[in-house]
Amino acid sequence: MGAHLRRMKSENRRNSRRAVVVSSSIVVATVLVIGMLIGLLLVANSNAFGNAVTTSTKTETAVSITTVGSGGSSLSLGIDPQQIYANDNQSIVILQGTQLVSSFFGSTPESILGSGFVVQYSNNYYIVTNFHVAGATSNLTVTFSDGDAYASKVVGADPYSDLAIVSVLNAPNSEFHPIQLATSSSVRIGQYVVAIGNPYGLSDSITLGIVSQLGETIEDPTAGNYSIADAIQFSAPINPGNSGGVLLNSNSSVIGITTAEVSGSQGVGFAIPSDTIIKELPTLVATGSYDLHSYLGIDGADMNYQLAAAEGTNITYGVLIETVAQGGPASSAGIRGGTSTITIDGQDYLVGGDIITSINGTRIINTNALSTYLEENTIAGQSMVLGLIRSGVSITVQATLGARPPV
Repeated sequence: MGAHLRRMKSENRRNSRRAVVVSSSIVVATVLVIGMLIGLLLVANSNAFGNAVTTSTKTETAVSITTVGSGGSSLSLGIDPQQIYANDNQSIVILQGTQLVSSFFGSTPESILGSGFVVQYSNNYYIVTNFHVAGATSNLTVTFSDGDAYASKVVGADPYSDLAIVSVLNAPNSEFHPIQLATSSSVRIGQYVVAIGNPYGLSDSITLGIVSQLGETIEDPTAGNYSIADAIQFSAPINPGNSGGVLLNSNSSVIGITTAEVSGSQGVGFAIPSDTIIKELPTLVATGSYDLHSYLGIDGADMNYQLAAAEGTNITYGVLIETVAQGGPASSAGIRGGTSTITIDGQDYLVGGDIITSINGTRIINTNALSTYLEENTIAGQSMVLGLIRSGVSITVQATLGARPPV
């Protein structure tokens, strides 16, 4: 994954020119790396849901943890990492197996290592992890915090959200310590969070940081030509092996699943929000897949001052529609793409198309906002009202969303 930003298509397909390009592989540790670090391996010293997905909606408790700087000033963090670790470390597991990796010489097997965590749903225990950790992995095993390991299998997977649900075979119930899922809708920028996972195979390692931003869009190879929307950006350090681990609030509840970082950065990590897990878990367990991701069928770019001038409008926010997929939902609704190409700061744009400024009355300021709205509020088959700027005039158009094709 590069630390740079890459042009990204709009809406559900590579949603923004400002979206962060990540590579899942940066957070999956290989056995080769583990072998190099085996001499450093540390063993950490080291409730449940009902028939529906149980969530936590209580207000986070501000625990008084005070640090004193060299100048004598103090800072209360409002979070107790020691207590969180004591509550949740037994819920974190290591996943290992083999994936086929394509190269110039063809497909070669590669050993992988990632993280996961225990949940309980419908009186059964499952491991939640990333799709890029377990989705295409053979000889999959799960190792619990006590060192006991068991063969496992994937029972549900969604590459569009980078989620996989794993069942552990023949493990006694005493191995499972389910963790609480909180609603990520209560997460706020600036709140303290902790991440627990297995970086480089170092079991149950914990790091501390803050939520840096919400509603981010990340580009990940596992999602095909589509981007992963509504990601939580956080500053707690993560490394190869953290994929599938937990991002926790001050109540020791899961608000996200750690997924990726920007290569070469310091403290720029991303997590899939817990609300996505809560929404998809029942379907993934029941059917093995999730096919309700909505699809509008456009490519576009964030509006800005220069594009507004080129479009002959004073609207500097929204999503400029460059192309419309033939036969897609946007095309069927009469939404228009660009007709001519201009270059701004070395970047080509197709201008002359519609500009999306709202959905169902909610202001859409850029492609991140568009992707996040669609992910949080819509499913395939649903109708919505788009606010558009067309040739400088405000109009509304009704569109019925389609479903994304299988990856």
